[in-house]
Amino acid sequence: MQNAILLAMAGLFAFQSATGAVGQDMKRHAVHLAKHQARLAYTVQTVSVRASCFPGRLRAILSHIAAKTGRRPVITSGHRPHPRRHGSLHGKCLAADIRMPGLSERTIIAAARSAPGIGGIGSYCNGIIHVDVGPQRRWVDC
Repeated sequence: MQNAILLAMAGLFAFQSATGAVGQDMKRHAVHLAKHQARLAYTVQTVSVRASCFPGRLRAILSHIAAKTGRRPVITSGHRPHPRRHGSLHGKCLAADIRMPGLSERTIIAAARSAPGIGGIGSYCNGIIHVDVGPQRRWVDC
């Protein structure tokens, strides 16, 4: 029985080593995301957050932010079928509100500003940062 457990643990360790899960830091992993893996560059806060309709341009921005900061953005709001504000890019699935625990707003905004194709960047009092692929504009709503 003990041999079987040791064999299983050795197999698990070999599998983790082969997939790169052991000994790699998040920053190094995030930098090497391929285009087809851009959706892995972010996570959603809850299962009700709609992000599957994000166009490649927005996924590329989120991937860029992940690569620059070494952390995956957490999407707090994506597509809103009935946006509160008329003309909101959330209604067209062209915007994301993100949070990145452990990083300052300044760091997140700097990473977003350097993203190719970035449109709007907004910040809110609750620490959420808005990014979109619309026209370039900046705002602070606090």
